[in-house]
Amino acid sequence: MGSDRFYPEERPVREASVEAFSIDRHPVTVAEFRRFVKDTGHVTWAERAPDAADYPDVEAAALVPGSLVFQKTAGPVDLRDFRNWWSWTPGADWRHPEGPGSTVGGRELHPVTHVAYSDAEAYAAWAGKSLPTEAEWEYAARGGLDGATYTWGDNKQ
Repeated sequence: MGSDRFYPEERPVREASVEAFSIDRHPVTVAEFRRFVKDTGHVTWAERAPDAADYPDVEAAALVPGSLVFQKTAGPVDLRDFRNWWSWTPGADWRHPEGPGSTVGGRELHPVTHVAYSDAEAYAAWAGKSLPTEAEWEYAARGGLDGATYTWGDNKQ
């Protein structure tokens, strides 16, 4: 588990074992998440205004619900600064993936977006499932190839 090749937070490479587990073959779709929200009344993290106590130096007017939205760049950018391709967008959430004025209409079978870890946990509990541990996720993502850089092997292809 882990990697010494790329990001420091993936270090060190270490042995890990996991018990037998199940993992869904496909991501949760917009339609599936909509059923969950309709059933439970769940309000996602992106739909809630940030707590002013957590952001004491931010003007109250800026503490509005929203999420980061991917912005395509015109060309190569400095990858050390996520703001080069992600933009805070007030009103962006799972129902409005690009922000106000956008909808998920026609995307019912697409993966749901703008879902925080706590939202994923709530969905999994409702569905009678659980989220994978880091070791389970890495094992599943590697597709059984120990130490491979990509799920298909080491070539970028």
